[in-house]
Amino acid sequence: MTVADALLVALGVVAVGSGALVVTSKHLVRAGLYLVISLGAIAGLYLVLGAELVAWVQVLVYVGAVVVLLLFAVMLTRAPIGASDDLDRPAWPALLVGGGVGLGLAALLADAFRWAIYPLPEAGTAGRMGEQIFGTWVLPFEVISILLLSALVGAIVLSRPDIKGRGE
Repeated sequence: MTVADALLVALGVVAVGSGALVVTSKHLVRAGLYLVISLGAIAGLYLVLGAELVAWVQVLVYVGAVVVLLLFAVMLTRAPIGASDDLDRPAWPALLVGGGVGLGLAALLADAFRWAIYPLPEAGTAGRMGEQIFGTWVLPFEVISILLLSALVGAIVLSRPDIKGRGE
């Protein structure tokens, strides 16, 4: 076992463990912080695999933007941050559905690739990646940015008490 293999296993355990804590935590802010740990561990996995650009995009976009947006939305909407007993549900239906979906996806993946080895494409460059992002994928990129902006504006409008009574 090489050092890279040991790092992959360790970072994978951290990512899966903190991901499990995200979905089982009763505190929303703690779940957001566990999400930061999980996404950071995934960025570490990308670094070990030699995909430095993808790792930095993971850190900047997901850890730096999405989690911060989630925490700002929680703070601006004044949602209950602590544990909430009225939202507790039995765990067995979720485990049954999650396990079934996981097994179905694993079977689909095994059937789709049939353990075949595929040749690797040529190495990417920053120029080719820029052409793809700002050429082929520019419309979805801009739609996502407008969607995030509208969610932030909606959270601000919902959190202001002086605006709530105007339309009524």
